[in-house]
Amino acid sequence: MRLIRSVTQMAAVSRRLHQQGKRVGVVPTLGALHEGHLSLIRRASAHNDVVIVTIFVNPLQFGPRDDFARYPRNLPRDCRLASRAGAHIVFAPTVTQLYPNGFSTSLDPGPLARRWEGVARPGHFRGVATVVAILFELTRPTRAYVGQKDYQQARVIQQVAHDLRWPVRIHVLPTVREPDGLALSSRNAYLSPSQRIRATAIYRALREGSARIRAGERRASRLVVRMRRRLQQARGIRIDYLAVADAQTLEPQQRIRGRVVLLVAARVGRTRLIDNLLVDVS
Repeated sequence: MRLIRSVTQMAAVSRRLHQQGKRVGVVPTLGALHEGHLSLIRRASAHNDVVIVTIFVNPLQFGPRDDFARYPRNLPRDCRLASRAGAHIVFAPTVTQLYPNGFSTSLDPGPLARRWEGVARPGHFRGVATVVAILFELTRPTRAYVGQKDYQQARVIQQVAHDLRWPVRIHVLPTVREPDGLALSSRNAYLSPSQRIRATAIYRALREGSARIRAGERRASRLVVRMRRRLQQARGIRIDYLAVADAQTLEPQQRIRGRVVLLVAARVGRTRLIDNLLVDVS
């Protein structure tokens, strides 16, 4: 496996791969790789000639109250894990490589970014869209792989790729979970043992919401009340938002129909966790 730190070198390598007609799969990450990331890399490896994993803790998508400074960073470990999962190249530029002095451009990702995480973390999706545009320009992917756990982020990336006519197919793969249902996340490392147990209430609330829809509940307000009650039973969880939204537009639903996504963002101690479930309503 090859580690590339230089923007110029990455652009030259991807240009050569493109000229050779290689299918390139890209897995964009912030590093701190876990089994969720590795599942994306393995899928990319199965369907492409070359797999590039990008590792970049992007300052543009962290707000002033976010955990940019303490976000876990261990590049040697990430490179080992990525290589074992099937990556051929790890592209890990520095901040000054990606955002040189004088950099001033950003992408507005539109309506999909204006609810939920967009309200809780102003500017977050502008930072995501901007860095993804740069990374895709440098790596020239045929396919890109992202996880459903960050559902709104995945939809934003899909929409930006569609609107800007990027020649890349975005694959959104299912959330990887612990045996007790907790969604794998780099931020789980911040949880104490007791907080880790309490955090499982997030998935239980989502499961209860899904079960009630399957049982015939169609009023979103009633569903949200039941899910909120389930979360509040676990002491020490503060809810940022809990919603039933259209899976495509992310607009909140009053009457549940079609494909919807149940969205939760909550704080367990100082750690902010997000999760979701997709539900198809006949």
